[in-house]
Amino acid sequence: QVQLVESGGGSVQAGGSLRLSCAASGGILSVNTLAWFRQAPGKEREFVVCMNSKGASTSYADSVKGRFTISRDNAKNTLYLQMDNLKREDAAVYYCAATRLYDPVCLRAPGDYDYWGQGTQVTVSS
Repeated sequence: QVQLVESGGGSVQAGGSLRLSCAASGGILSVNTLAWFRQAPGKEREFVVCMNSKGASTSYADSVKGRFTISRDNAKNTLYLQMDNLKREDAAVYYCAATRLYDPVCLRAPGDYDYWGQGTQVTVSS
């Protein structure tokens, strides 16, 4: 069983930056793909970015491309999301997700992911 714990959310002004972290524990050796999703009030959970095994491939949503960067520290079993030039529409609860599934281009559907963190709130003010 994989456990994921996000941290790093908060409140920031538009144009600012935040770095989210996702600490993984448990059966992490079985994980082949990691991702970040987000969900704003009244909206469906939305794909942000994914990374397949060993960081060989990443895929970003068009809405965050060029502003967000996913990375991982294997020694710390931690996934990161660096968010720069934040916009009001980036405000949401951000979730870390993991799956045993593997795809060369990585996976964008929430239903592909087996494990989820509890989420961390990101608020962006103008």
